Amino acid sequence: MITHDTQIRVLYRDTDKMGVVYHANYIVFYEAARNEMFRTIGLPYTELEKLNIVMPIVEVESKYKAPAYYDDLLTVRATIKELPVVRAVVEYEVFNEAGQLLNTGKTVLGYVNTERMRPCRAPQTFIDELQQYFQD
Repeated sequence: MITHDTQIRVLYRDTDKMGVVYHANYIVFYEAARNEMFRTIGLPYTELEKLNIVMPIVEVESKYKAPAYYDDLLTVRATIKELPVVRAVVEYEVFNEAGQLLNTGKTVLGYVNTERMRPCRAPQTFIDELQQYFQD
């Protein structure tokens, strides 16, 4: 299992007229956390792109429990529980500075070969690098 926490400061642009984080921005927060998680473990998306692989989102889920506000420092926890061979399922939890759970979410990402623009499996080198996090 891989888990990584990323801190994100809520900017004014992230809020709506009510002064709370606009609902769609949580998906942007998920992307930031997912990118940082892969970068931290040594697998930035740029490495996949060099192999002509991209990872489009094929499903997204977001549940709102409490609001976040301008200037809040959020912790976005991204977790991958299963080795992402065919699809990568990433779960998220968003907390405020007090540790209150504000939001949960999930993204499912596929793999696409950019030369053929067809779905594919994760490259073996990618799987080999991730294997260490999924040893029982």
